[in-house]
Amino acid sequence: MTDAELVAKKLAFIETCVRELSELARPELLATDIREERFVVHTLQIAIQAALDVASHIVSDDRLGEPENNRQLFELLVKNGWVPNTLAESLRAMVGFRNILVHGYQSVDPALVREVVEHRLDDLLAYCLAIRERLAR
Repeated sequence: MTDAELVAKKLAFIETCVRELSELARPELLATDIREERFVVHTLQIAIQAALDVASHIVSDDRLGEPENNRQLFELLVKNGWVPNTLAESLRAMVGFRNILVHGYQSVDPALVREVVEHRLDDLLAYCLAIRERLAR
């Protein structure tokens, strides 16, 4: 059974990251201000990692399967009714984005970072809501 207290802490952390990005980030400066870029990139990275941690805990604790990679964590959550597929699609894309941030597979495009900050933070909040609703059942 999923450790609801642990998951709740991770969800609160995601929400804190989203709030900080919403209140403090200045996306228009990402291409020209190294401090802004590092704050935004790091905060996105840790928020997405926390979303992965939540998925991993649920998949493991509820024995939902053996994912071969991080993207499959969200597929297992969809398959088992934790999140809707449309939301999981966005989360899988964020995993790819996180991989670029963490592993430096390619240089980070400030325009892509700006897109995430300006248009994708609500996906992280929707994820938190979906997980909380499922835990409440």
